[in-house]
Amino acid sequence: MNFTPDPELPEKPEATSINSLNWTYVMDDSGLPEGGMAPVYPLGVNVLLARVGGAIYAVSGKCAHMACPLFTGRLEGYTVVCPCHDWRFDVRTGRFLDAPELGLTAYPTKFEGGKLFVSLG
Repeated sequence: MNFTPDPELPEKPEATSINSLNWTYVMDDSGLPEGGMAPVYPLGVNVLLARVGGAIYAVSGKCAHMACPLFTGRLEGYTVVCPCHDWRFDVRTGRFLDAPELGLTAYPTKFEGGKLFVSLG
């Protein structure tokens, strides 16, 4: 029996730009008003979007304490307050305000063509 190797496949080009982060569309820009929050699930990951001062921020959508859904909490300036036990997190950094060593994952965001994107990368 003779073995014939498969022909070589062309290599995929590698991303070389910082702009080539793995961006995932999450919602239209019009769906997130100033001072508002929205849960989104890029690639199945629970993420909370918040718009403060015209900027879009993205952090983990579950509280670091007991995984309560943060989108049902309150947004007070740059602070999201967990609805279960009032834990407070800065949406810019994900840091827990009462113990900065704890926190949420913060994700990069971008706005392009009326659409909001999050990078989980």
